[in-house]
Amino acid sequence: MQMWVPMTVFALLSTVTGHHHLHHLKCLEGNYHKPSPSAELDLEECHLYSASSCCYANFTEKLTPSPMVKLDNFFWDRCGNLSRQCESYIKQVECFYQCSPHASHWVHPNSSDAIRNVPLCQSFCDNWLEACSDDFTCAQNHLTDWRLEEDGNYCRNACIPYSQMYDSGTDLCENTWGESFKVSNITGHCLELNEKDELVVKTITTDKLKKGNQKNPSSQSHKETPAKKDKEKHA
Repeated sequence: MQMWVPMTVFALLSTVTGHHHLHHLKCLEGNYHKPSPSAELDLEECHLYSASSCCYANFTEKLTPSPMVKLDNFFWDRCGNLSRQCESYIKQVECFYQCSPHASHWVHPNSSDAIRNVPLCQSFCDNWLEACSDDFTCAQNHLTDWRLEEDGNYCRNACIPYSQMYDSGTDLCENTWGESFKVSNITGHCLELNEKDELVVKTITTDKLKKGNQKNPSSQSHKETPAKKDKEKHA
């Protein structure tokens, strides 16, 4: 399943985590993804990921037109052109999916080219809805709510403002791309799709590793040493 999510400052990868961390990063397996992240200094968009990118520079050329009408065979103007501020959020999300070396931390368990439950900050989601509130859409879930033809996607439903399609920023983030995103209010544990995300991802992955170690302690720690057994025997 390919995710069509049409969304910048160099990533501070090496300064935050050190170069030794880069070889642990990997990419999703979508149509435009590299086998592994590497520097892309000529990105037309998605500059946030230049230092370690999962997309090639030529992909980002597809995102440069404004208004953004289509990405390959997927059209974003079925309800009219998007406003520039709404378009910027769409591009941020697309850049994260296509280019971020961290997206694979949330790879969908049933699809190696998709993501699931990426924690987006409440503030990002609220700002996204505000930016798009006066724009029109005919699909709540932009992955599935279309009539797909050979020449592209077409509306199944009437075009209505984003502010009517989504009740809140949470509703937007948790429905517009299916299971891809989840809203989080935990400070330091949610993404804003900006330069702060590098440190946030490091915190999240470190916490997951600690919890994993707590749930699955080394079997060695449960083994009684001969000296301990002998001591208990003569106690």
